[in-house]
Amino acid sequence: MVPMHVHKVGLDWLGKFLVILADEEERRLLPIWIGWSEASSIALALRKEQAERPLTHDLLKSVIEHLNVQVTRMAVTKLDDGTFYALLTLSDDETETPIDARPSDAIALALRTEAPIFVAEEVLEEAGVVSEGKSEEDMQKFRELIEKLHMDDTEA
Repeated sequence: MVPMHVHKVGLDWLGKFLVILADEEERRLLPIWIGWSEASSIALALRKEQAERPLTHDLLKSVIEHLNVQVTRMAVTKLDDGTFYALLTLSDDETETPIDARPSDAIALALRTEAPIFVAEEVLEEAGVVSEGKSEEDMQKFRELIEKLHMDDTEA
């Protein structure tokens, strides 16, 4: 598993929302297209802001805390026919429990609980954008596309 962080979330050039995960050196990027509400929730968490009323991810965080468990990690584990899959790991003093989740929901919750984010190596190999082996021109084009993402379009 490769440690990652949220590099950017926003509206792409086609009007679709996406989140881009990046490794520590930001040489390996993983774009994942997501829904509007998840993009808004992720953007709020990145800005460390809260909605006037709890969003679904805030509610889930509260429930988890009241059950005396912690979100210990989130991982994008596989890509199957264009669909990404993720696992949230919940832990108490005795057990770890993996929970199937959509990556967008798992990312939103991981940000709220400050849980680490990981991506399986196989997923990065299949769907990631890696600077190694790419021409500088290709990577520059990709960086320019990322810079065109509209952050303000994810306002909650």
